[in-house]
Amino acid sequence: MSANPRSYKTRAIVLRARNLGEADKIFTLFTDARGKLDAVAKGVRRAKSQVAGRLEFANEAQLGMHRGRNLDIITSADITHSRFASVTDPAAYATAHLLAELVDAFCEPDLPMPDVYALLEGALAALAGAAQPAALLPRFQLRLLDALGFAPPGDACVACGDSLAGHAAWADLDAGGLACERCRPHRADALALNAEDVANFQGLGAARSGRVRPVLNATPAAARAIDAFVNYHLGKRPKSRTMLEDLAHLPALREASQSANG
Repeated sequence: MSANPRSYKTRAIVLRARNLGEADKIFTLFTDARGKLDAVAKGVRRAKSQVAGRLEFANEAQLGMHRGRNLDIITSADITHSRFASVTDPAAYATAHLLAELVDAFCEPDLPMPDVYALLEGALAALAGAAQPAALLPRFQLRLLDALGFAPPGDACVACGDSLAGHAAWADLDAGGLACERCRPHRADALALNAEDVANFQGLGAARSGRVRPVLNATPAAARAIDAFVNYHLGKRPKSRTMLEDLAHLPALREASQSANG
């Protein structure tokens, strides 16, 4: 029996898709067994396609796959969880795209990462009942960095090792963690966190089974610091972040427009 069969099944979350030729699409998937991979769904853009509606963005599906020479081929798809309806709200849609973009950007192809799969699966599920979807991001980002081995330690100074409990700290991006007042980076753009922000930062990155109690909501300063660490390790600012910021400004713009027209 072959150790690498041509046909196999896998559970996968749809991260994105792009057109190929006249009727096909290439889907970037995050799978539970193989990590990230690209696969072709042949004829998926035709009206009679049996799998098109099952491969919507953010859906989780059980896929039948066939190993191809360059790209694997999706031969069947059965929905496990349909996330598409829960992310039609603009804020949830933008948040889901940022979650997917981060996993896509950080994870290497064909590298199994079950912790990241479970993290993404849980975050997408939480979007359905979130009053403020973007509030899910800071904890997701820190837990993702932890799964990748990039987590910035928040309990002690990254330079000297002194405890940060009850103290202010500064985000030292080059050193990969928080620094105390004595070791802080002396740059104009250094992000400062007060003692409450530091405790919040620790709680956002805490595992559920650890000694630090996990928290779900970030203070503004902690959220900015986490974004900075993500951007630093990614080497760029995620494109979906701009979409989220534009949505955050919409209520104020509408209010200003109504006042001007009133």
